Amino acid sequence: MHPILVVDDDHTFAKILESFLSRKGYIIDVCYNIKEAVAVLDSKLYALHLLDYRLPDGTGLDILNAAHNKGIKTPSIIMTSFNDVRTAVKAMHSGAFDYITKPVNQDELLMLIEQAIEKEDVVTPDVSVNAPPHFVEGESAESKRLHEQIRLIAPTDMSVIINGESGTGKEYVARLIHTLSDRSDKTFIAVDCGTLSTELAASELFGHMKGAFTGALQNKTGKFEDANGGTLFLDEIGNLSYEVQVKLLRALQERVITPVGGNKEIKFDIRVIVATNEDLNNRISEGKFREDLYHRLNEFKVVVPPLRKRGNDIILFIDYFIRESNAILKRNVRQLSPEVLDIFRKYDWPGNIRELKNIVKRLVLLAKGDMAVKEDLPEEMLLDMEQSQPKEGTDLKVLQENKERELILQTLKETKHNKSKTAKLLNIDRSTLYAKMQKYNIE
Repeated sequence: MHPILVVDDDHTFAKILESFLSRKGYIIDVCYNIKEAVAVLDSKLYALHLLDYRLPDGTGLDILNAAHNKGIKTPSIIMTSFNDVRTAVKAMHSGAFDYITKPVNQDELLMLIEQAIEKEDVVTPDVSVNAPPHFVEGESAESKRLHEQIRLIAPTDMSVIINGESGTGKEYVARLIHTLSDRSDKTFIAVDCGTLSTELAASELFGHMKGAFTGALQNKTGKFEDANGGTLFLDEIGNLSYEVQVKLLRALQERVITPVGGNKEIKFDIRVIVATNEDLNNRISEGKFREDLYHRLNEFKVVVPPLRKRGNDIILFIDYFIRESNAILKRNVRQLSPEVLDIFRKYDWPGNIRELKNIVKRLVLLAKGDMAVKEDLPEEMLLDMEQSQPKEGTDLKVLQENKERELILQTLKETKHNKSKTAKLLNIDRSTLYAKMQKYNIE
């Protein structure tokens, strides 16, 4: 399976292209501007770059040149309108393999892709377990709000607190902020504060000198020095001991650190992003987190919504995790059965995106053919679903909602999904219909 990077600012066209090429067996990553694309090139090798010529922050040639400057020899195909054909031909002199005009003919595109990959014979690894994560943006109102905040805060140097339930993708958000920042060409260091012991936390963060404590057999640099110039991400910040919090506050205020056992101050230039799945204000009231440190870190707060509040975004995540799991496990699963999708929509996902990823991976592994079925779901998930479902006839609200959903579905079917006619037949306005369709996950 060959991975392809698609760069196009037309979201609809990019998704159509992604869907089409995915069905043909390719692994597709999509970026919508030059900055995102250039950042991705630092973390992943592709078999082909499929680049729109006109982009909001430049042209596809800028990505082509950036790839060449990084020593990347991946072939590129430029997508352009008829008016820009002359420019696209010039792009071929700059190293592009070929160009194709919009509207794109799918058969022609497939032929060009196969020729480019075959000619270059680029050896490209499958998606690796250790590869930097790709963030599926999502289309729900919650997801759009999240990414608006990310794009707003990323170019600044402000400290950020990322708040969200376990498994919602807080580190993904931190990495995306880094990728879209002016520090994107520098180091991103992630530290799980939950794994740091009280005794060694200061050493891990600030480093230590040889002989500073038993077992300190040589000098060691800390994460602050390792991340110098880049971004330091402190996950589960609430787990740091009070003593380490004091040292962290001093470091952030004075922009210097002192290794354990040393007396020399070391200056640093980093951006700090922290994450937590709890309310730090509660920790403050309990006397377990310093209020002054909280205010120092809380220059901007980003709340990552749980999966159960992201509507049909779950379908986007499922599609991505199927492709990722296929690549890792060398399988060829195309879809989940309608029964599995129905269960997924009703499940409340306490483990959020991380749980979804693991379950999809399991389904891909166990699938007998190209479709994953209910029998391959974890027993505990099905048991939890059964226990959480209200018994038939005991919940009036559930019964009413089920009947309302069935009525809307039936009316949509009769009107061949004409929303105006459906709303008129149901004696409601279009906005109410759309709200109810979203509530009941009706596409």
